[in-house]
Amino acid sequence: MSVQLNPYAAPQAAVGDVQYEEFQEVSFFSAAGRLGRVRYLGYLMGTYFLFGLVIGLVAAMGAGLGMRNNSLFFIPFGIAYVGMMVMGAMQAIQRCHDCDKSGWFVLLMLVPLLNMLFALYLTFMPGTDGPNRFGARPVPNSAGVIILACLFPLIFIGILAAVAIPAYSQYTARAHMRAAH
Repeated sequence: MSVQLNPYAAPQAAVGDVQYEEFQEVSFFSAAGRLGRVRYLGYLMGTYFLFGLVIGLVAAMGAGLGMRNNSLFFIPFGIAYVGMMVMGAMQAIQRCHDCDKSGWFVLLMLVPLLNMLFALYLTFMPGTDGPNRFGARPVPNSAGVIILACLFPLIFIGILAAVAIPAYSQYTARAHMRAAH
C-alpha cells in the first residue's frame, strides 16, 4: 500500500526552535538605545565633519558680507558648538548603554584627565552580547559607518603629524644654530 501525500496539508516540520536575532534600530537624535563601538566612532566623525561644514559656511558667509571683526559670528558658532556637544553626549550615553552602564557615566567627561580614560573606555570596551537592560543589540554596521570610523585614527594621526613635524624642524634648526656657535 502506498502513502498518498496531501499537497494541501499543514507542514509537519518543527520550526519553533529556530532563533531569530533581534536588533534595535539606532536613533541618532535620542539618548535611548544602544550604540556599538564602530558606529560610535563613525557618528562622532560625522558630527565633527558636520560641525566643520557649518562653521565653514558661516565663516564664508561672514567674510562675504564683510563681517571680519563682527562678534555676531560667535552666535552661530556657539549654537553649532552646543549642538555638537549635545550630539556627542547623546552618542556617549548610547555607547554607555551598549556596555550596560547608566548614561550618567557621561558626566565623567567633565572631569579633567578622567575624561581621557573614559573616552578610551568608550572606544575600546566591547558592548554586551545579546540584549541587556537598555534593549536589543544595535544593528550591524554599514559600509559608510565603517569608513567614517576608519577616518577617526587617520585624522588623529594627521593632526599629530601637523603639530609634531613643524616642532621637530624648529628643534633641529635651533640645534644646528647652537652647534654652529
